[in-house]
Amino acid sequence: MKNLTGLMKQAQEIQARMGEMQERVAALEVEGTSGAGLVTVTLRGKGELKGVKVDPSLMVADEVEILEDLLVAAHADAKARLDNKLQEEMKSVTGGMPLPPGFSL
Repeated sequence: MKNLTGLMKQAQEIQARMGEMQERVAALEVEGTSGAGLVTVTLRGKGELKGVKVDPSLMVADEVEILEDLLVAAHADAKARLDNKLQEEMKSVTGGMPLPPGFSL
């Protein structure tokens, strides 16, 4: 019975830390870049697109495909950075314990 009480207390602590982590994640912002910084994409902690910056030198009518590719690449970079930050946050909450398959924020 004592073991069950300890497990319940530990679960409550993890739940409280998860709530704090979710608040930090909501406030998180990451930037991804491509084209040596010519395109920058900003994502919020839950993956929402906050902003896009494009260097004016890329505004050439005949080179629209290049700009499109750079936007996709910048978004992929931002997404990868966001995923890494989210994993770091999760490790801080779980103490490095692996999560069940399919569990996400």
